[in-house]
Amino acid sequence: VQVVESGGGSVRPGHSLVLSCTASGSIFSINDFAWYRQAPGKQRELVAIRASDGSTNFGDSVTGRVTISRVNAENTVYLGMSRLKPEDTAVYYCNAKGNESNRKTFDSWGQGIQVTVSS
Repeated sequence: VQVVESGGGSVRPGHSLVLSCTASGSIFSINDFAWYRQAPGKQRELVAIRASDGSTNFGDSVTGRVTISRVNAENTVYLGMSRLKPEDTAVYYCNAKGNESNRKTFDSWGQGIQVTVSS
């Protein structure tokens, strides 16, 4: 299963950005669709996760500023970020966990996409 992110770039502080991620391959189901980020010199951290039952969880540093939604029929997840801060600058990674058509589990990561918040 391949995962591809899009929508990154450079934005000014206070502005908004939407990232998208699409999984492709022999997918039977995606249980958890999540976004993580890693800033230079820091560990990778959870940004947001949306489970197949609709439940969500957000990282402490972004709670209240991000939304996560998914279109199951398209195996796509969106991360909406608002009121962006310079400390949101990082490489953002999409992660999908689920089952392939042969019922084997998968845990796939995208290549990552750069988000830079700077004036």
